[in-house]
Amino acid sequence: MSEPYQKSEGERLAKRVAALQACSRAEAERLIEGGWVRVDGRVADDPAQRVLDEMIEIDARGLGETLLPATLLWHKPVGLALAEGQPLAGLVEPEGLLRPWHVKHLRCASPMPAACSGLAVFAQSPGVQRKLHEDALLLEHEWMLDLAGAVAASRLEALEQAVDQLAPGPRTPYLKLSVSSRSDERTRLRLALKGYAPERLPSWLAQAGLKPQALQRLRLGRVALGPVEASGWRLLGMHERF
Repeated sequence: MSEPYQKSEGERLAKRVAALQACSRAEAERLIEGGWVRVDGRVADDPAQRVLDEMIEIDARGLGETLLPATLLWHKPVGLALAEGQPLAGLVEPEGLLRPWHVKHLRCASPMPAACSGLAVFAQSPGVQRKLHEDALLLEHEWMLDLAGAVAASRLEALEQAVDQLAPGPRTPYLKLSVSSRSDERTRLRLALKGYAPERLPSWLAQAGLKPQALQRLRLGRVALGPVEASGWRLLGMHERF
């Protein structure tokens, strides 16, 4: 025999905030999702959270704030793979202009293997997500590659000849390879690529006998990561376009 339905205790946080602030339920939800409400001293960003007699604090700075979709550029560290559509939540904490609402809804629009680091894009706007998905094979990606020792020109020629291994289909990827610096201790390369599959980069290099000390994406389309430290982030500027 099934147990009788029992209504959850307390009331929705959004309803309580609306009553305390004398505002609409929609305004209350915006305050909560913006990270402007604390329950017993802790930020609460779920409007459906049930509350009883907890202390509710509402930060006046959130009054009148408009939450707009954002695009976040994250400096992904080595060791973490990113899949398309992966949430930002758990990777970055809300701070400043980046509100809990953004973190909850931002999704990865630039898949990346664990062995790589650098520019990763998390988009909230369907338009930006669609642009990066539909134009994935048309956008140019710039990578910086650090290799131990002075790499011979023949190794680099072999790398260029095997560029077809990067293709996700029958088309040949575009590759422009240049040597930024070369010494007995290190060779630094820059790769400009189009029409390739990022997840194939590590195996493509390995098959050419190259073991990179660093493989970092610097730019996607016309947008560069810039001086952002590993695990750091910045928001896409108003005038920046991929």
